[in-house]
Amino acid sequence: MECDMLSQTVEYALRAMVVLANAPDTPQTAQSIAGAAQLPIDYLFKVMQSLGRAGLVNAQRGKHGGFMLARNPGDLTILDVVNAVDPLRRIHSCPLNLKSHGTRLCSLHRHLDDALALVEQAFSSTTLSDILGSSDPVRPLCESMVQVHAKAN
Repeated sequence: MECDMLSQTVEYALRAMVVLANAPDTPQTAQSIAGAAQLPIDYLFKVMQSLGRAGLVNAQRGKHGGFMLARNPGDLTILDVVNAVDPLRRIHSCPLNLKSHGTRLCSLHRHLDDALALVEQAFSSTTLSDILGSSDPVRPLCESMVQVHAKAN
């Protein structure tokens, strides 16, 4: 089940990044990421390509290759991931193109943009390390990650 507020692509990208952040110094194959993050492999390749273009992940070819984070998990925010695959769309002018509004937003669109600004701020102040270091007893992808680590050992 995906979060309805965010696109499926954002959800998938965040899951993949959590998997990579859980072992930041170890290249992960697409198959292991897809398994741990419960993602379709074909969609994962599309997501990883976008993350790579944004400079968030590196791909390493060869026998011990795979995907790795391009930066420390403490330096990668949720907003970085969101903006890499499906940026938040703030409201800068009237979406209805009403000439009387110009670049001034009506109260409806101003309130919607205010809410988007709060989401943007929350995402920009939360890193992958914050997600993984949370004291919350419910861990991201916990059952999947245990299965992946068990297969690796």
